[in-house]
Amino acid sequence: MKNLGFPIDVVVSCLASRSGGVKDSWKIDYEATKNSLVAGKKFGASHFVLLSAICVQKPLLEFQRAKLKFEAELMKEAGEDDRFTYSIVRPTAFFKSLGGQVELVKDGKPYVMFGDGKLCACKPISEQDLASFIADCVLKEDKINRVLPIGGPGKALTPLEQGEILFKLIGKEPKFLKVPIGIMDFAIGVLDFLVKIFPPMEDAAEFGKIGRYYAAESMLIVDPETGEYSAEKTPSYGNDTLEEFFARVLREGMAGQELGEQSIF
Repeated sequence: MKNLGFPIDVVVSCLASRSGGVKDSWKIDYEATKNSLVAGKKFGASHFVLLSAICVQKPLLEFQRAKLKFEAELMKEAGEDDRFTYSIVRPTAFFKSLGGQVELVKDGKPYVMFGDGKLCACKPISEQDLASFIADCVLKEDKINRVLPIGGPGKALTPLEQGEILFKLIGKEPKFLKVPIGIMDFAIGVLDFLVKIFPPMEDAAEFGKIGRYYAAESMLIVDPETGEYSAEKTPSYGNDTLEEFFARVLREGMAGQELGEQSIF
């Protein structure tokens, strides 16, 4: 940054662990993100936009705890320096995280979901709409010193509804494979036991917990009064819909939207 030859006004951090592993989460979601704050302030940044996640409301996983620790330190930094501000963006699910089964269903496979397909819901948002919202956090004063949960347009969708959208686009009768959530609970129990004997297996156990979390927890705001997830209280933003994304993937594939290490299916 020193060699750029000009001051930094704003830092936008979209850093996140690629795997969600225990050590990787703390190295990236906390440590590397904090390094970007320190470096940015050193070269003149007066505003920091953090891409976090809506799921930190209910922190059961290491990457969520790491994100929350940095969020707290970022807010403390702004509280101690009146020339420095922040925006913390907590989006719901990304389109690409819901697109992993499109090719499988297109090839005639069933759509896999846990329980009855209604255990959780989200208001998915496109990368383009999220990028636009992040730009708003740089340019608009009403986004300063705020934690900003954000979802995409339209109603919240359960996995069952997502699958129905996909089958409608393909023009096939819906075919679902419903997996009991208890299978994941059993696997996590086994992995937790093995970790006590073989500590290097801690990431495998954490990956199981991550899968369980996303299978059962909604990516929506938790209503502080009821403690329940609320689609109504989750803000909507943008224009892109999941149905449009599915249609594009059916035509063009997932090029540029690959999940890599985040892939489950």
